[in-house]
Amino acid sequence: MSNPQQLRYSKEHEWLTAAEDGVATVGITEHAANALGDVVFVQLPAVGDTVTAGDSCGELESTKSVSDLYAPVTGEVTAVNEDVVEDPSLVNSAPFEGGWLFKVRVTDEPGDLLSADEYTAFTAG
Repeated sequence: MSNPQQLRYSKEHEWLTAAEDGVATVGITEHAANALGDVVFVQLPAVGDTVTAGDSCGELESTKSVSDLYAPVTGEVTAVNEDVVEDPSLVNSAPFEGGWLFKVRVTDEPGDLLSADEYTAFTAG
């Protein structure tokens, strides 16, 4: 399993792109998608919602369990991936591409986000 080097990662298994014009894209990692199993339902924050780093902001339901989705940064949701809402299996088949979850205008970023190498070491333990 390869974690894209250009992304940053949370210990709750979300990934985050570098903010372009202040807006970053959020998804869950391949590690998390594999651990969940087949995702069958996705509940995302709404456009305009404020999310807070480390707080739950949605849910992912799989054939195995229901898991909280955590915000890796604080900010305002600017877009949600309707394709994932319509076809939750995208979270499993393309977690780093078509399976992204939402975009957020970042107002505060915690200092504990991990690099790809740090996240790989974290999940290996």
